[in-house]
Amino acid sequence: MTDPESARRSIDIETFRHVNPIPSASRIGPMIASSVIVGRNPGSRDVPDDIASQVANLFHYMGEMLDAAGAGWEHVIKLDFWVPSLDDRETINVPYLERFPDPASRPARHTSVGSPTAQCTFWAYVPE
Repeated sequence: MTDPESARRSIDIETFRHVNPIPSASRIGPMIASSVIVGRNPGSRDVPDDIASQVANLFHYMGEMLDAAGAGWEHVIKLDFWVPSLDDRETINVPYLERFPDPASRPARHTSVGSPTAQCTFWAYVPE
């Protein structure tokens, strides 16, 4: 049996780095889980003032992480968002529907209030 510890692979992208010693995402076998993703501008710590730009940045980073992990949008099974207001769900819907236009094949999604800026995490499954 393979040791799960040695089977884990850290996923990092150049445009989004955490200050703490954690990867952008992690993969074990077919499962990929992201760390928290903040809607800051690529390559910086600056967060745009508007939610639409923050959400666009979130989807940008998710796409890069998926690619770095050998996955695509079709592999995403769950998205979790934290936003300042539930009204921000409409802003999330725009890139969500662009990437997942088929109502019969969309990942689960949950949006919570409690963050001063847009943030998210995701799970993906890549059949081996």
